[in-house]
Amino acid sequence: MTDTKPKVVRRLGDVVFANLAFFAGVSILATLATVAAFLFAQSVPAFTGPPIDAASEGFFSYVLPFVFGTVYASVIGLAIATPLAIGIALYISHFANRKFAQVLGYAVDLLAAIPSVVYGLWGILVLAPFLSPTFNWLNENLGWIPIFAGQVSATGRTMLTVGIVLAIMVLPIMAALIREIFLQTPRLHEEAALALGATRWEMIKMAVLPFGRPGIISAAMLGLGRALGETMAVAMVLSPAAVVSFAVLTSTNSNTIAANIALQFPEAGGNYTNLLIATGLVLFAITMVVNMIARWVISRRAEFSGAN
Repeated sequence: MTDTKPKVVRRLGDVVFANLAFFAGVSILATLATVAAFLFAQSVPAFTGPPIDAASEGFFSYVLPFVFGTVYASVIGLAIATPLAIGIALYISHFANRKFAQVLGYAVDLLAAIPSVVYGLWGILVLAPFLSPTFNWLNENLGWIPIFAGQVSATGRTMLTVGIVLAIMVLPIMAALIREIFLQTPRLHEEAALALGATRWEMIKMAVLPFGRPGIISAAMLGLGRALGETMAVAMVLSPAAVVSFAVLTSTNSNTIAANIALQFPEAGGNYTNLLIATGLVLFAITMVVNMIARWVISRRAEFSGAN
């Protein structure tokens, strides 16, 4: 008696869908490789060609203030946006009634549809003048802290203003992702915590937040990636200079890589264009490193699952 296995017949629709899915996955890798190759090829003259006035002390001396400004502004925005995003997501998923939660969710999602140039105009015309008295108060009362020291900007166009604008810009993405993660918390975990006498906050602390920790990290890294590459809002709000300064209330602020490229590229030519593209390669590398760190952190938390 021979053991015959049934022959698996693949339908045409399954074959087509599998090939399309494979093509979609490969296209992402191909696009990423193409962008990286373009940036690398166009950046070579910046390292091998004759030095230009803008980078007379070397490429790394030129790009260091922009790397600092990019990371510093993004970290400020992320520090402001993360607790707000968690709070919004918790309120929508576990506190607000269903109708109001839907309205609030739509309102948060609509913030993502606002163009960055509008955020830039709002930051210059509304937010900066509004925050100027607050900046003066922080300088007078907390000036002994280095980040609040120095001469306060009269226009309000400071690194802290940019950080707040970036926080508002990344907030919709972070809040939406964290909200969906919180809504996937197993109902049995929540009911078990409440049945043992836990308050709602204790239930959230024991069941919801541990389950959603990988999602929170993913949302934070996604928001950080958006903040690192933001261009127009930063270019319009910030009063930049090629310096490294931790002060967030002064008019002397480190510029970001993306904003510097946007401001300088229209008038650039020759090796200066290659120099700006080389700074774009540095930004590409920073973003890739951030994503790799995020994947590593999430993989360490992979043992926690709602199915456990």
